[in-house]
Amino acid sequence: MILVSACLVGLNTKYNGGNNFDDKIFELVKKGVAIPICPEQLGGLSTPRLPSEIINNKVYNKNNKDLTSNFVKGAEEVLKLAKELNIKIAILKSKSPSCGKGIIYDGTFSSNLTNGNGITTQLLIDNGIEVISSDDDKKIEELLNNI
Repeated sequence: MILVSACLVGLNTKYNGGNNFDDKIFELVKKGVAIPICPEQLGGLSTPRLPSEIINNKVYNKNNKDLTSNFVKGAEEVLKLAKELNIKIAILKSKSPSCGKGIIYDGTFSSNLTNGNGITTQLLIDNGIEVISSDDDKKIEELLNNI
């Protein structure tokens, strides 16, 4: 079983109330090998919500409200599910303050990017779960071909 960001399978969980539908990732759910999750909703945040970015290891929304505890709670809920289901792989939304892998927005709310991981991604990696960025078409294609 694989965890996937809910926004990637067409669920309207994105901060602006939309989604980031990806037909390859949706195919994993259709085949019964992936479960959609949204760490931000699991952390108690509403949809839609103001955009958030990581600044000095804390998460703030565009109005400078510290939402770190919501992001940490959501990440912990995702990890709990992953452990209960013995999940080893997650495909998470690129650049997100929860789900980004390797590259995230830099905290200036100006679409600039910086190296780093989202809160959920880092927690999963720290617990031995492989995280694949939604931008990594090659790895996603490999997963699809091996089901």
